[in-house]
Amino acid sequence: MNPDRYRVKAGQNVSLQDWATDDDGGYTKEEGKALLAEYETELAQWQERLYAESKQALLVVLQARDAGGKDGTVKQVFGSFNPNGVQISNFKVPSEEEQGHDFLWRIHAKAPRRGTIGVFNRSHYEDVLVTRVHDLIDTKTAKQRLDQIRHFEAMLTENGTQIIKFYLHISPEEQQERLQARLDDETKHWKFNEGDLAERVKWPEYTKAYEDALTTSTKDAPWYVIPADRKWFRDLLISQVLLAKLKEMKPQYPATTFDPKQVKIPNIEVK
Repeated sequence: MNPDRYRVKAGQNVSLQDWATDDDGGYTKEEGKALLAEYETELAQWQERLYAESKQALLVVLQARDAGGKDGTVKQVFGSFNPNGVQISNFKVPSEEEQGHDFLWRIHAKAPRRGTIGVFNRSHYEDVLVTRVHDLIDTKTAKQRLDQIRHFEAMLTENGTQIIKFYLHISPEEQQERLQARLDDETKHWKFNEGDLAERVKWPEYTKAYEDALTTSTKDAPWYVIPADRKWFRDLLISQVLLAKLKEMKPQYPATTFDPKQVKIPNIEVK
């Protein structure tokens, strides 16, 4: 499976109807889950190297429609990582303090520190998606913000933070099933939000907003359109992209400043 086929090329105009939501990469579910287990072990090892080195950072952006699988992705893909080296941030409606600053002010404060992986479960792109669909900003402002996002991500990259962005692409039919499942299972009622139904009606408007947002894909901060109807394939593909990126970053364990063979650990007698 070549993950580059899911990558949005720099300068590419995107039509989401050209991207499948139910792709399986040629794997069966059983094959995919077995391979995912292998990736989880390897990802944890590379994350440890990144944490130990503490010279680079990785920012992972997750965007999706309601019930698109952001939380499930965080749980499955990042669940095996050392929590000390992962920071999950979720950007919702800005507070009064946040509204008093530029829209990227609160985002920059959550950028991952060196040695860590930062996960934005919803991100700065909310400010060119929800705001645009609900006419809180006009097209001119949206274009300005997209340009500012490109510059912001370029600045992060130039200062040692690698960036990967994932759009979890689900079909309206799959979204309907997932929302219904939240109604049918009382243990999932807490996940259901009636506001999601109003957003669902605006499907075409969100499609247009996402297509414009995906044009911010660059060589150093690429977007990947992840087929997300099959949860196991979503997790498998994201894990593969993350693993390739961590290997590309080549984090190294710090050089040892002492001779381990010369160190003697004292015995302690406990009385």
